[in-house]
Amino acid sequence: MPIQTLYLYVLVISGSLIILYLFFSDMVEGLSEAAGFLNPVLVLAFLTFLSAIGYLMEILTGLNSVLILIIAAISSIILDTLLNVFVLIPLANTEESLVYTEESLKGRIASVIIPIPKDGFGEILIESYSGRISKPAASFDNKSINEGEKVLVIDVKNGVLYVVPRNEY
Repeated sequence: MPIQTLYLYVLVISGSLIILYLFFSDMVEGLSEAAGFLNPVLVLAFLTFLSAIGYLMEILTGLNSVLILIIAAISSIILDTLLNVFVLIPLANTEESLVYTEESLKGRIASVIIPIPKDGFGEILIESYSGRISKPAASFDNKSINEGEKVLVIDVKNGVLYVVPRNEY
């Protein structure tokens, strides 16, 4: 079997496995935990880069196959490292930083965007560096709060934030 065919088979198989991993990564999340430092995405990306570079160099150049394999391996390690440092690590960090819990909203300052009537519900907008959060709100003291007022979140019950006007607290 010619080496070009082997490179092509590895390219097709590793490319297909990357696509399948994208769809089913949540189901095989434990695989990356068990493997330690060997992230399945990085291993599959390395094989894809290696086979693609090897295949192209075999077709387009007249170099020795061993030299082509060495060049492809070194290039794949460099591309894999760049992929990890500039794409995968920042994506993993941003995913965690955008998560919030309702309990973490206690003590935050917000603006009333829909007036909160006495014994009723309105809506508030909490602004942060990661974006804006709009949540239903009720007055903690059963007093009406006008639109545009700044409020302080005191409590959270059943998805409703209980607030008091900021000037009262």
